Amino acid sequence: MNAEKQERIINGAMKEFVLRGFEKASTNEIVKEAQISKGSLFHYFNNKKDLYLFLIEDAKKAADMVLGKINMDERDIFKRLSGTGLVKLDIQKRYPLLFDFLRSVAVEDSKEVKVDTQQILGSILQEGFSKIYENIDWSKFKEGTDPEKALHILNWTMTGFAEMQMSKAGALDRDGAVILKEWESYSELLKQAFYKEGE
Repeated sequence: MNAEKQERIINGAMKEFVLRGFEKASTNEIVKEAQISKGSLFHYFNNKKDLYLFLIEDAKKAADMVLGKINMDERDIFKRLSGTGLVKLDIQKRYPLLFDFLRSVAVEDSKEVKVDTQQILGSILQEGFSKIYENIDWSKFKEGTDPEKALHILNWTMTGFAEMQMSKAGALDRDGAVILKEWESYSELLKQAFYKEGE
């Protein structure tokens, strides 16, 4: 399968599974979105379940790659996230819904795929979340700041920022350094809100 066709199938399938879940996802919608024939889809995948599990394996590799780029020596949460954010954004340029798909898999309750998905994913989402925030210097935060709530706000901002970047015209061709500079302006605002003066 050529790379362009594979990307179309992956993105079309992820979109359908994110929107409808495994049970209600329609292979008719997937082939329409991917602009291929149904015969072509089933040439590569035996059935909907095979396709779903393939997507999970693929998404897990991408998530592992992002986690592997985390600099555990960097104890400033903003600097750490800036480093991993670009890797994540590069992946999202090719597969915009990849991380939404992983989140949808985590809550999928279809008996047909539940055991398989748990075996493939294990606790990667929870482990990943824990790793990102492991060994952070909490002393930089202002007194009275609830770290958990601050991290939720930080996550929501990063997710929204990534979605905004992906929705811009020419998103696929944008320079990572330009995007990083733009993110830093948001990061600075959050630092002012959460960090002690001078940190």
